[in-house]
Amino acid sequence: MSPAGRKHGRPGWPVIRAVGIDGFLVSFDDRLSDAANRAALACRAALDAARLPGVEETSTSLASAYVRFDPTETEPDALRGALAAFVGGRDWYRAPLPAGRRLWRIPTVFGGDRGPQLGEAAALAGISEDAAVASIAGTRLRVETIGFAPGQPYLGHLPPCWDIPRQTDLTPRVPVGALTVAIRQLVLFTVSSPTGWRHIGQTAFRAFRPEAERPFVLSPGDEVIFEPVAGAEFQRLETSGADGGATSEDLP
Repeated sequence: MSPAGRKHGRPGWPVIRAVGIDGFLVSFDDRLSDAANRAALACRAALDAARLPGVEETSTSLASAYVRFDPTETEPDALRGALAAFVGGRDWYRAPLPAGRRLWRIPTVFGGDRGPQLGEAAALAGISEDAAVASIAGTRLRVETIGFAPGQPYLGHLPPCWDIPRQTDLTPRVPVGALTVAIRQLVLFTVSSPTGWRHIGQTAFRAFRPEAERPFVLSPGDEVIFEPVAGAEFQRLETSGADGGATSEDLP
C-alpha cells in the first residue's frame, strides 16, 4: 500500500487477501479499533460508489471490507490491482463515515429480571450497578458490524473499564431484544439464543423484522444510545410495536 493508505494505521495495514474464488477482503487491522472500523465503513461506501468492474456485492466486518466479484466479468488479478490502487490512494483511517447514517435512542430496562447479570458485569468492570448503567447510557455507540444472527448489531466502544471477558459457560438462552456486554462492546439480540455475553438489560426494539420491506433495521455506521427506563414503562413499551419506543434521526 502507498504511504497515504497506511499513514494513520499500524505498519503493514491495510492488506488485501483473496477469499475463495470470487472475493477479496480488505483488512485495516487484525484487531478491532475505532480507527479500523471507521476505515472499513468508509472504504466499503466508497467502493459502492466507485463501481469497480465486476464487483457485485460489498459488506463490512469489524475491521474489514469484503468485496465479492463475478469472475466471468473480471480477472481476479486485474481486480486485485484495481483494489490495491483504490485502497492505497487514500487515508481511510481519517476518512469521514458514510452518509445516510441514523442515530437511534432505544429505551432499555437495566438489571433485575430483565438484566440478571448487570451486577456481575458491573463488578468485573470495577464499578457499581448505578455507575454501570450511567456509563452505558452515557456512551454513544456505533453499530460496528452486523453478524452472528440476522440484523444483529455489535456496538462499541464502551469505556476501557468494560474490557471484561465473556463468560466461560453459556447462558442457555436470552430473549429477543436482550442487551449483553463483553470486551467493550454491546450486542443487541435479534433472535432468542444461547450466549457467552452477560445479559445486563432488555429492550422492546426489534432490530430484525423479516416481514418488513427493510428486514435489518440498523446498519453499520448507525449510532445508538440506550436510554434507561423503569420496569413499569418498559411493560408499556413491549406492546407499543416493533420500535419498542425507539426513535431515530438522520446524522450529518
